[in-house]
Amino acid sequence: MANKIVSTETMARAGRALGVRPIKAARGAALFRNGDPCQGFLALERGLIKVTMCSASGREIVLYRVQPGEICLQTFTCLVQHRAYGAEGVVEEDIEALLIPPDAFEGLMTQDAAFRGAVLNSVAERFVDFERTVEALAFTGLEQRLAAALMRLIDEDGVAHLTHEALAIEIGSAREAVGRQLSIMARQGIVVLSRGKVEVVRKATLKSLAEAM
Repeated sequence: MANKIVSTETMARAGRALGVRPIKAARGAALFRNGDPCQGFLALERGLIKVTMCSASGREIVLYRVQPGEICLQTFTCLVQHRAYGAEGVVEEDIEALLIPPDAFEGLMTQDAAFRGAVLNSVAERFVDFERTVEALAFTGLEQRLAAALMRLIDEDGVAHLTHEALAIEIGSAREAVGRQLSIMARQGIVVLSRGKVEVVRKATLKSLAEAM
């Protein structure tokens, strides 16, 4: 996990600026949608945000997730370029955060070297994430991408609690293709499928498939 972009001291200074306020949101809440104006910089203290993009054909893909200390690249771009969002951000785990309005954000970027450095470093790290996503889509097969997603999403019991459609969004594929590949893995004894979840029973085999990327 990245270091916190907004320290306690910085939060105290920012809190004196007009409009800076703490916010909370529960799992499933939409923080922004495609076309929404940007309300400000979200400094995440707790929780997890999933950012997805939808193509003109209706296919979705997960771009990245935002953890405490990390930046939402969509938000940063909207603030810098003064434009609307081009993706959707949904709370995946209940969040607590500080919402810093655009004017206060610009002031911190100008006046607070530590804040500016942390933000720019996080932006650079997020671009590395994008490079990995593009590389996976361009150079790896469905089986490897699906195996990597399952390894990333399973809990301590080896279970991923999500549908075929949600898995398809994770890896930027079609639900039907993901369903076929999961059925193959099930026949091979790698996973057990049930409604709304995938149980990994041969984790070492799945890990080998994922690492073949």
